[in-house]
Amino acid sequence: QVQLVESGGGLVQAGGSLRLSCAASGRSFSTRNMGWFRQAPGKEREFVVHVGWKPGSTYYADSVKGRFTTSTDNAKNTVYLQMNSLKPEDTAVYYCAAMRILTTGDPYNSLDYPYWGQGTQVTVSS
Repeated sequence: QVQLVESGGGLVQAGGSLRLSCAASGRSFSTRNMGWFRQAPGKEREFVVHVGWKPGSTYYADSVKGRFTTSTDNAKNTVYLQMNSLKPEDTAVYYCAAMRILTTGDPYNSLDYPYWGQGTQVTVSS
């Protein structure tokens, strides 16, 4: 079982930056694929980034490519989402998600992530 706790959301002006954190409990964090998704009011949950435990297996949504980056601290069981050049359309609840250990599912499909955090609100004002 994995528990995920996000933090770092808040209110920021357009063009600003935020860094989200996702702290994971449980075993084998270093061999678990992670992801970030977001959901804006009245919209479906959408893929943001897949953070694969294998090198070279990080994939970004086109809408955030070049603005968002991820990093991982295996010693802290934490994955980070650095969000720069934020836009009002980035406003959403951001969720951290995790796959089962050593499982390679569809990185873009939220259904392949059985573990989810509670979400953290990001609001970008214009």
